[in-house]
Amino acid sequence: MRWLVGWSRAGTAHRAEPEATGPTVQPVGAQLLWGDPDPLWAVGDWRPDEVRLVWADQPGRAGATTVTRIAVLGRCGATDDQLRTGLLAARGGALRHLTAWPGSYTAVAQIGRRITIAGDLAGARPVFHAAWAGGTAYATAALPLADLVEAQLDIGHLAALLACPDSPEALGDGTPYVGVRRVPPGHALVVRDGARDISGYEPLASLAVAAPQLDPEQAVEGVRDALVEAVRTRLAAPRHLSAHGSGVLDPGPVPGMGPAFRRAARGGPAPGLGADLSGGSASGTLALLAAGLPGIPGTPYGHGAGERLLAVTFNDLAGNDPATDSGRAGALELERARALAAGPRMRHLVVAAGEEALPYADLETGPLTDEPAPSLAVAERHRRRLVTGSADHFTGHGARQVLDAHPARLADLLLDRRRRHLLRPVSALARADGPAGRPFFVPFTVYRAARRLARTSYREGLEAAAARLLAPGFADREQGAGLPGAVDASLAALTWCRPGPAARWLTGEALAEVSARLQAAAVRPNGLPQRPGEQRAAAALARQGADLRILEQAAEVRGQRLHAPFLDNQVVRACRALPEALRVQPGARASVLRAVLAGSGIRDLPPGWGATSHASHQAALRAGLRAFADPLAGLFQTPLLADAGLIEAQVVRSALHAAAEGAPLPLDGLAELIAMETWLRRLLARRGTCWTGVTPHQRAVAGGVSGRAGLRGVSGG
Repeated sequence: MRWLVGWSRAGTAHRAEPEATGPTVQPVGAQLLWGDPDPLWAVGDWRPDEVRLVWADQPGRAGATTVTRIAVLGRCGATDDQLRTGLLAARGGALRHLTAWPGSYTAVAQIGRRITIAGDLAGARPVFHAAWAGGTAYATAALPLADLVEAQLDIGHLAALLACPDSPEALGDGTPYVGVRRVPPGHALVVRDGARDISGYEPLASLAVAAPQLDPEQAVEGVRDALVEAVRTRLAAPRHLSAHGSGVLDPGPVPGMGPAFRRAARGGPAPGLGADLSGGSASGTLALLAAGLPGIPGTPYGHGAGERLLAVTFNDLAGNDPATDSGRAGALELERARALAAGPRMRHLVVAAGEEALPYADLETGPLTDEPAPSLAVAERHRRRLVTGSADHFTGHGARQVLDAHPARLADLLLDRRRRHLLRPVSALARADGPAGRPFFVPFTVYRAARRLARTSYREGLEAAAARLLAPGFADREQGAGLPGAVDASLAALTWCRPGPAARWLTGEALAEVSARLQAAAVRPNGLPQRPGEQRAAAALARQGADLRILEQAAEVRGQRLHAPFLDNQVVRACRALPEALRVQPGARASVLRAVLAGSGIRDLPPGWGATSHASHQAALRAGLRAFADPLAGLFQTPLLADAGLIEAQVVRSALHAAAEGAPLPLDGLAELIAMETWLRRLLARRGTCWTGVTPHQRAVAGGVSGRAGLRGVSGG
């Protein structure tokens, strides 16, 4: 886990040295980037080329020097001169310049006593802050700040995460820790003499007047340029050997194990570049771009442009039954992956895994992450794939959220009076569920739902969602709804706010607290609200970015870096420029990525490339429930979620048993419950703290949790 942390305290503007009031508070194992009075540290296994400091001091009025500097942590494609230019622009208030370079990074600019920390657009590199010592402490992780301010758990926030995970209105700017706040995506934290301010750096579009639409070809070219530049930024970085692979000799032939699997057994990734290659359009696009772009620098072994990309394909032998639709779809994806990797610039590795790589495997031994997320349930599954990869590994996470059209965007088209563009998407929905779905009535039903959303104000939508959570029989209706088809799922998404799949298992008290949060958000001034489609798409992207951040921590392989170019700021901006009419067309993601590859000189793609399938994910979740039924039942024998008043243990145990038997229940909702219960147990079993120089105190909860009083002892050590 890598993070940065710093603070700004009031009343230290003219202090030459900090007051000697006791031991100095500083993070454990930190690298000091700059010192008092407003220190900044980088914590964790940062590579030397991932931490950059650039100075641009300017003379002050009294002849002294005003400190003007910037720290960029992560993978940034800007030169030092470009960093200085952006720093000087930020001095005048143009904060967007700190986020306009290719790559994925966090920029911290200090201009005198004013410190600006810019978050990203996707939420994959968030910024947190908390009041501390008469000022403000900030970090790119929430748990260290909770340690610093000795925060308790925020049970209401945990309830909102389960009830409405896709609704920022319910979550607000909170975190699982009381007093630790999150900077929203697309905003920057500005701190001066301990006082903090949150400033948005993206231009806001009017709700009454549509933003000018780019020509489709020009917009696709922008996506291509942004993706190519994002991949080039990673290719231009120095190559690294993992800590486990350095100086370790291959033990030689082992029956049934190749060199890649022997290296994975030792615990380290391969040197050089790698990529996921699932056979889908997103991972395939990144793998082909990374393997085909020229100008790759040398590796630790001295190779130059002849470096080959390691393409890793995960073959789920336990979750994909060849006799089922998901199994047949998985077999087709594997064939497409083999066809894509047939070129001389790739070497293909198929990772076959059985029951040990199903979801919910090894929940007892995983690391503690910064926050809870659904990815905790599948962390071991991903780790077995990533450990066979490379030190720099590309992944296609986020492509669906930045390229696909959220169903609520149909309402945006109606707001713009573009009714004719609804014909193709609603016709595709009519065919999605087959003859049983009564396709004749689907276009009218979808159109009415989109028109209703277009005519519903933001406040009315939130109030309706709050009332739905409080309606008598909400849990019974949700539990009897079953698994929705494509049409039902799209109709449910045509709203300003909707309950998540785990809401049906929450207690009435937890639902009431979330409803109160929504009602408060409905009457709170919100500036100029976005269109419903834009707002719901941005919320889905923020959730994906947060989930990927936690997945990186939960499935971390020492010495490896995961690269998700689709979540880079410049790629997100380029994808947002795609016209709405292009987004809502069936197969839009595959067509855009096909054009990206064609513009890069890659046109020979296997048949079926771009096909989408979610059945394999659901099949794996159900297989994991069956395989680990006993450990999961034990997990909810005396769950901490029940002690906190969020669930009834017997109800969840019954749901787990029914889902394992094949009942039509939302498996993603059960995964969220299991992930949060797992995270709580890891958190409360933790000892120690992220800081030195703090007063020792007990972290673990003695005697359990006492109802709604909250989970005590979250921080300290």
